[in-house]
Amino acid sequence: MITLNEIKQNKEVTEFINQSQLALLASEYTDHGINHVSLVSERARSIARQMGMSLKDQELCAIAGYCHDMGSFLSRSHHHYFGALLFHQIFHEKMAPKELCLISQAISNHDKEEMSICNPIAAVLILADKSDVRRSRVLEKRMEKIKGDIHDRVNYATKESDIVVNRKKKNITLKLKIDTNFVPVIEYFQIFTARMIFCMNAAKFLGYKFGLVINNFKLL
Repeated sequence: MITLNEIKQNKEVTEFINQSQLALLASEYTDHGINHVSLVSERARSIARQMGMSLKDQELCAIAGYCHDMGSFLSRSHHHYFGALLFHQIFHEKMAPKELCLISQAISNHDKEEMSICNPIAAVLILADKSDVRRSRVLEKRMEKIKGDIHDRVNYATKESDIVVNRKKKNITLKLKIDTNFVPVIEYFQIFTARMIFCMNAAKFLGYKFGLVINNFKLL
């Protein structure tokens, strides 16, 4: 089976991610480049490992996490579809059909609920991607405008972010530390409510309940 290390060494994948970062930077988005996809990849593997998924599925989750945003240089609103097609185009002769389908489907499903979640790789990717809230996602170009953009404010105010799986209690919990001197917690919900619902659905598919803890207070 192809590995994450081989994916990272693929020049097309690297260029697609770099061009996606440039395209979204031009549109003044938060970080969607190598730092973001690397974190999502690591978090996806961690979630899969904590859940007790097989080493093979852990690797598939990590690969899906690394490639999930690489279609953004073509279109932001349809980047999940383009990303899935690009992944298939690059790796259709290098992967078994089932593994290729699982990853392509995960990439396609990670950003929109137009299709029901139907494979565990997709569910793990959703949890890993939608939980990436952190100060370093605010790019330097955006710093001077940070007070005028709620997405930048919330990301910048988030000092710590972690997602933890409790297999015994069947809970998946996103734990955040937010600087409430910078933004009130309500601003988090103003922009991320849809993401949290998406995470709840992903956790439910995996047989878990999703929880949210901010500054040691359980909110979900």
